[in-house]
Amino acid sequence: MRLTRRTLLAAPALLLAARGVRAAVVTDAAGRALEIPAAVSRVFPAGPPAAILLYTLAPDLLLGWPRANRPEECAFLLPDICARPEIGRLTGRGNTANLESVLALKPDLILDVGSTTPTFASLAMRVQEQTNIPYALLDGRFEATAATYRLLGALTHRDAEPLAAYAEQTLATMTLRVNRIPEDERPRVYYARGPRGLETGLGGSINVETLEFLGGRNVAGEQKGGLATVSVEQVLAWNPDIIITIDRDFAANVRSDAQWAGIAAVRDGRVHLSPSLPFGWVDFPPSVNRLIGLWWLAKILYPEHFPEDMRELTRDFFAKFYHVTPPDADIDRVLAGRD
Repeated sequence: MRLTRRTLLAAPALLLAARGVRAAVVTDAAGRALEIPAAVSRVFPAGPPAAILLYTLAPDLLLGWPRANRPEECAFLLPDICARPEIGRLTGRGNTANLESVLALKPDLILDVGSTTPTFASLAMRVQEQTNIPYALLDGRFEATAATYRLLGALTHRDAEPLAAYAEQTLATMTLRVNRIPEDERPRVYYARGPRGLETGLGGSINVETLEFLGGRNVAGEQKGGLATVSVEQVLAWNPDIIITIDRDFAANVRSDAQWAGIAAVRDGRVHLSPSLPFGWVDFPPSVNRLIGLWWLAKILYPEHFPEDMRELTRDFFAKFYHVTPPDADIDRVLAGRD
């Protein structure tokens, strides 16, 4: 696996310090003014979305991961950074880090990416007051990706413009093409999670954000909310044209399951397993890894409108964001949904 020139990232922070970069006040996405040190060299990610975002821009700053990465994930990341320790998480389900463990790592900054509602802003303020470490809350909405990168650049004294521009251009390209597609030509899509395929994202759920961004008609979208469990009977009633899943067992078994045989997507062979390396392409976790997943999903929903070579797109994205350039055989394996 060949490393790109952007992977030699230890020097920029030292150069900025040598040029006299001063401590600055930066306003985070929740409107909180934070005093950021002149030299940021150690960042604690509060959860998986923050860890992935930080890795893509400044991997050398990443103190560790909310959970240890698997070998198959590390195959597509910088080996030394991917092997950094599991440090737990401060937010989300199953938070496992405590303030003592955070303080022991001596971070210059705590980074959180996700909701910016008053509840999360209050958590950020409380942790900041207890640790005396600036706690930045960034907007995790998919459509805010470019702005989030630019804010992260300001927080870490790094040039985030190349990644922000990529995100901005990708979303603009998608919007322009999808807007040309008549509503009645947009497929009805069911998003299947879990080994039985019966967990799905309701309308507005962050789990189906990219699907809805592309104008796919989420069959579960009439009800607003997050994740929900549904019945096979309900999926039969919806009768989606396409099924997108992140579960390998479901993808492998659904075609031989008599309960699902009458659904158009199953009958027509339009059940698609999302790639998942090094991070999920549609969901899980909902971070900037979804940018490459947006291309994959667009080609499934509207193949005639997105003729780009998925292998080439993947190679370019991995080089820019993950700092590695995998060979074609590995790219093909990822696109097939294999570990």
